[in-house]
Amino acid sequence: MKKEEEKFTDRELDRIIEMAWEDRTPFDAITFQFDISEQETIEIMRRQLKPSSFRLWRERVQGRKTKHAKLRETDFDRFKSSRQKHITHNKISKR
Repeated sequence: MKKEEEKFTDRELDRIIEMAWEDRTPFDAITFQFDISEQETIEIMRRQLKPSSFRLWRERVQGRKTKHAKLRETDFDRFKSSRQKHITHNKISKR
């Protein structure tokens, strides 16, 4: 897994961690954007966070409907905020 982390810049690792902490960002969004599985995301979190922070994150994420696409309601299908222009360079103008 260490090699997996080496393919990401520090900025990308920070974004993966940020997305993993966000309640409404599913693991599928991380997979889509960074081409890593849920398990790989968990391993990155395990290596990058302090042990106590990792335990808090795991408790928070396990079973959370918004983090797992299979548990999500079908009418809630988006995973990108309209305010993420500075992160993903989308074309939506700032309001």
